[in-house]
Amino acid sequence: MFIAMSLDGYIADREGKVDWLAGQDDGAEEENSYGAFEKGIDTVIMGWRTYHQVVTELSPERWVYDNLQSYVITHREHSSDFPAADITFVQNSPCALVRELKKREGKDIWICGGADIVRQLMGEGLIDRYHISVIPTILGGGIPLFHAMEREVKLCLAEVKNCNGIVELVYERRQVGVKEREAGI
Repeated sequence: MFIAMSLDGYIADREGKVDWLAGQDDGAEEENSYGAFEKGIDTVIMGWRTYHQVVTELSPERWVYDNLQSYVITHREHSSDFPAADITFVQNSPCALVRELKKREGKDIWICGGADIVRQLMGEGLIDRYHISVIPTILGGGIPLFHAMEREVKLCLAEVKNCNGIVELVYERRQVGVKEREAGI
């Protein structure tokens, strides 16, 4: 997972907008790790709302993930707004799709959004790495990244970076020991 959230844990504001995704100094050059991250992936998964926001607001002129195999999870019948792009619309559950993709040869899979897909994958233990950019903004409401879950997810901090007030946190799923496995954790 590679995603940004406000300091208070929201991935979009109350209207679903992400125009607040910026550092503390508008004039500062931003260093981010997206370029390095993208080199390690060949597949991106997102929900309908994320897809719709990309094609209508964030990049209506071109598909920004044109070098990746893209999957959009939706119950809608839809064809790509960018016919030349490698975009597949699927009605599979996110968990079934990720399990199928993990069987294939290739690089890593990027869970781009949204929160419901993240919740389902977390519940099944299918997210190995959590790359979260914390934006120096408190929204006070909106679409939360994390929802209530049936079980906790134990993580291990792998990396921290800070640039222009944005803190990038990389966590990896902790390896479960024998005691935890026997207890069903």
